[in-house]
Amino acid sequence: MSDQHIDPAGNTQQFRAFAERSEQESAAPPKRSAALPIIAVVLAIAIVGVVAYLLLV
Repeated sequence: MSDQHIDPAGNTQQFRAFAERSEQESAAPPKRSAALPIIAVVLAIAIVGVVAYLLLV
């Protein structure tokens, strides 16, 4: 039964490409979504509004 996993170290060019790709992927900062802070602010404003309404009624 043959192993389908290809070792990138089997060829120097393949290994260099693999090493460069791994470095680029680890060096890239994770992408952050701008939606999360916006949702948090809207949710905080809504909670403060509900609490203020309940205190005034």
